[in-house]
Amino acid sequence: MKPLERHNRELAILNSIAAALNASVELDESLRAALSRVAELLDLRTGWVFLLDETTGEARLVASQNLPPGLARHPERFTGSCYCLDTYRQGDLGGAANVNVVTCSRLKGLVDGADGLRYHASIPLYARGRKLGIMNVASPEWRELSPEDLRLLYTIGDLLAIAIERARLFEQSAEAGAAEERNRIAREIHDTLAQGLAGIALQLEAAEALLEAGSPPDRVADAVRRALDETRQSLDEARRSVLDLRATPLEDASLADAVRTLSAAWSRTHGIPVEVHGTVDVPLAARIEVGLYRIAQESLTNIARHAASNGVVITLSADASRVRLVVQDDGRGFDPAAVLPGRFGLSGMSERARLLGGSLRVESEPESGTRVLAEVPLGPQPVVQ
Repeated sequence: MKPLERHNRELAILNSIAAALNASVELDESLRAALSRVAELLDLRTGWVFLLDETTGEARLVASQNLPPGLARHPERFTGSCYCLDTYRQGDLGGAANVNVVTCSRLKGLVDGADGLRYHASIPLYARGRKLGIMNVASPEWRELSPEDLRLLYTIGDLLAIAIERARLFEQSAEAGAAEERNRIAREIHDTLAQGLAGIALQLEAAEALLEAGSPPDRVADAVRRALDETRQSLDEARRSVLDLRATPLEDASLADAVRTLSAAWSRTHGIPVEVHGTVDVPLAARIEVGLYRIAQESLTNIARHAASNGVVITLSADASRVRLVVQDDGRGFDPAAVLPGRFGLSGMSERARLLGGSLRVESEPESGTRVLAEVPLGPQPVVQ
């Protein structure tokens, strides 16, 4: 075969295998497709792939192609070690010159059911120097592999290694995404249902205290009515959260309008005046609006529970690159360094800002009030955990 013809053939083989590997992010499926193309294009009958467990280093069969009956009916023959795995672990298959035909110890001794197979080429799979596994392609006859064949098989091994790493990274990203989704749902529950229940409990406790004090029935009824109103709002929020887990107050309002509505309702409930200053004149991604709204909501909740404040000022602003939310109260303050780890309110606000690519800073001193500052860049990509 002329060099140009051989070169074109190799490119066609590699393109075909790359296409097979790119057809799916499912590892087993893409490896089976690649094995099929390797066997077909290199005129080899059978193949299988071992991968090493990332934790234990044990080899497991993950894909196979046209196994002979003696192996297909006896999968236990693929357990344990063998000559090619032993030499691979020792590093003997580390170079292209060592990708060569070896006698298969798994086929050895199979009188029937081997379909004449005795030999295979072992192709080592590496990623950044780390051992991933081996691909074996089998032949019934000893077949001398040319340097060009060896180089081609080693390149095929590189393609498979890339596909294996991609599949593992995809799986890890899916797991990270699932973890982030669980955290997001936890934040939504805390920021909506938990806060609603806390407000209901406060109103009912107030009604109970009024009853014990012998207060007029209309005052008791007013506290119970507020509790019922918050119960209905919490139920509505729960239904919406189950359907979409979106920040419903922002569906038909700007961030500034939603924060003003939130602040007015909070002020009526707790009897603490709230001033909202500024606006945001630049368009914001939905995730930014949701995150900043929830930070404002959580800040007000913390003020009601801990600050003993006489007034709150919320300021919104934005420039060409960032949007800023400041929540300032004149309450009792605290020492941020003394806050116990795991306080979900503060950690939840910080996490929201971080996932938006921004930051959250809490400034406070005992008897000097508290200032919460959240800054988020415009149009950030979510941070992957």
